[in-house]
Amino acid sequence: MVDINKLQVELEMAADYTGGGLGRPSRYVDTYSPTLLHPILREDTRREVGIPLNLVCQGQDLWTGYEFSWLDRRGVPQVAGLRLRVPCQSPSIVESKSLKLYLNSLAMTKFDSLADVNKTLDQDLTGAFGSPLIVELLDLAQLNQPVQQFAGVCLEKLDVDISHYDRAPGFLGIEDETRIVRQSFYTNVFRSLCPVTGQPDWASISIDCMGMPIEQAGLFKYLVSYRNHPAFHETTVEQIYHDLTQACRPQSLSVYGRFQRRGGLDINPFRSNDQAEAPLCRLPRQ
Repeated sequence: MVDINKLQVELEMAADYTGGGLGRPSRYVDTYSPTLLHPILREDTRREVGIPLNLVCQGQDLWTGYEFSWLDRRGVPQVAGLRLRVPCQSPSIVESKSLKLYLNSLAMTKFDSLADVNKTLDQDLTGAFGSPLIVELLDLAQLNQPVQQFAGVCLEKLDVDISHYDRAPGFLGIEDETRIVRQSFYTNVFRSLCPVTGQPDWASISIDCMGMPIEQAGLFKYLVSYRNHPAFHETTVEQIYHDLTQACRPQSLSVYGRFQRRGGLDINPFRSNDQAEAPLCRLPRQ
């Protein structure tokens, strides 16, 4: 008889990346299984949405895990928050469901110390992402960061009509080519689609730039045009960064996507031409 407590069926998978079991029923394993991790080459995700493979930028994918537990050497359950800083130059991303399954596989695994847990995570995740990364185990109090909002102009307060919901970089434009200004914008109504499940991914997007002033209504329409656009979080933020670079030619540019958590994980990609480390923050919906 199938143990229904260990079986999850994906809801209407929209795509199936080969080799990783995505899009098929998945057994929840509670014994340490690093083979559950499913890497996907960044160049493949970029190629699929038309991002140049030689995209020039710095940044990180900042993951936060809220559902991570293991057993100490006496069999007592332990719990911690998890923060991963993955460089955007890593050869691979890791599909989020597979990371969730991997983390759950540690729930009934005994470790002698916190250092052993950290060492195991670092070894397995470095292998999956194909690059060194920063792994932090957090006391639960460290997850309780002060709630803040992005700085700058809130784009959804603009008086505009919108009727286009498929990615349209043509909305981007310059307001005045004779001036150089510092501008910051954000929106909390951003939505794109998961390319694996077709389910919506909700986020707040922040844009900070120095250069010719960007036309604000066009920028807002452009960001809303992602509403039916399928792409991973990482490539979505990279595409915004690339489109702004091409259309507006800023001297400096940073794009930050703070996505809502799914399965106890949130992924927050940050791309910049002058800042390498993703800022820590916690938005009201997070």
